[in-house]
Amino acid sequence: MKIKLTNGNTIPVESHQVRIVRNVTLNPVKERLGAIRGAGFNTFCLKSRDVFVDMLTDSGTNAMSDRQLSAMMIADDAYAGSESMERLEAAINDILGFKNILPVHQGRAAEHLISRTMIKPGQVVIMNYHFTTSKVHVLFAGGVVEELCLDEALKTESSHPFKGNMDIAKLNASIRKHGKEKIAFIRMEATTNLLGGQPFSMQNLREVSKIAKENGLPLVLDGSLIAENAFFIKEREAGFKSKSVKEIILEMMSLIDLFYFSGRKSSSSRGGVIATNNEKLFNMMKPLLPVFEGFFTYGGMSSKEMEAMAVGIREMAEPNVVENVVAFVQFFVEECIKEKIPVVTPPGGLACHVDAKRFLSHIPQSEYPAGSLAAALFLISGVRGMERGTISMERNPDGSEALADIELLRLAVPRRVFTISHVLFTVDRLKWLLANKHLVGGLKFTEEPPVLRFFVGKLAPIGGWDERLVNAFEKDFGKDAC
Repeated sequence: MKIKLTNGNTIPVESHQVRIVRNVTLNPVKERLGAIRGAGFNTFCLKSRDVFVDMLTDSGTNAMSDRQLSAMMIADDAYAGSESMERLEAAINDILGFKNILPVHQGRAAEHLISRTMIKPGQVVIMNYHFTTSKVHVLFAGGVVEELCLDEALKTESSHPFKGNMDIAKLNASIRKHGKEKIAFIRMEATTNLLGGQPFSMQNLREVSKIAKENGLPLVLDGSLIAENAFFIKEREAGFKSKSVKEIILEMMSLIDLFYFSGRKSSSSRGGVIATNNEKLFNMMKPLLPVFEGFFTYGGMSSKEMEAMAVGIREMAEPNVVENVVAFVQFFVEECIKEKIPVVTPPGGLACHVDAKRFLSHIPQSEYPAGSLAAALFLISGVRGMERGTISMERNPDGSEALADIELLRLAVPRRVFTISHVLFTVDRLKWLLANKHLVGGLKFTEEPPVLRFFVGKLAPIGGWDERLVNAFEKDFGKDAC
């Protein structure tokens, strides 16, 4: 929740108590230098013990509630006919309104089954914007991704409240261009991860749904951050202020044909789900579940994970849970703006996104400024963020670099994990880095996998800038400084 102080400032105040903690260590800068070099300047390859504040992702890193942990103790481990599955189905029916579900081990497993059954080679999948794994699964199925985001969405500095909207004029033009037979489905993402966690409006979803129905096209929703998107609708869209997050979610679900999500994000658990009331779509995917995931009453999840997810799905619709995440991200973004640190605005639903193009404007995109910024921030702070730019793209078929629309350093805010002090520390180190940005250079690949290269690819600093940055940090903070 957000609380107004006597000095007029507003701060997020946690609506929970901390009962279980994990110790972390802020290692000396020279140790961090060795760690990032060993990781090939890829923050994904860092060891957890080398990280002080881990803002790499909100996926699987959210703190679980006491209700979730206690629910895991009553898990029914039956291979078939598990009561844990019944409780998960009940939660999904209550919060999302779907009666048919397929449990999977995580969101990308859902994308695999959806792409395998719904895409024919040469077909187009229309999206408000892609996510890394969603795009790869479409490509592996022989499909083509077409992104129809608003032009405003690619402006990192903006006041548009719903930058995750699909451009309706572009959607109509795309259907006329390709013909509905050539389009596999329309996909909306809540919230758009690679655009800075930006939501779409209910009105936009209604318009997309209407067009999909008129053309007989399935409308698929990636709802990994569905509660956050619903909360933004409540806060930013006329006519929804008095509605609950649960009511807004149910209205959203009534407009789509197929829903999937990663429980690692939405429910503070592991696993994922495909859900629908469309019997045809359900029956297309159901036979593949035992082949690729597991039996129908556990899929790719353990019974303990299903119990935690069932509770987490209900909790995500509680105002004090989703509001806390949004409030922390907003505070993070506003503190950066105070220090003139270029960030994506308005604040989104999962992270503070630093605009690496503006932050490191002297580094060309071909030298991966977002990756450089992620490595540089870790060096001078121990804070681990994630590159969301050109490194997160696949190369073009001819081997040339596919430059990203925007270059972002994502600093994720997992639910119920960090305090204000973590945010203020990170902002302070970003402020120092901005003042010394001339010391940061680009990166080049030394080991490059063919797909999803941001996960395990290795890079090297161009011109040895890492040593210069460390020397400057030690000069300002002392040889023994952390």
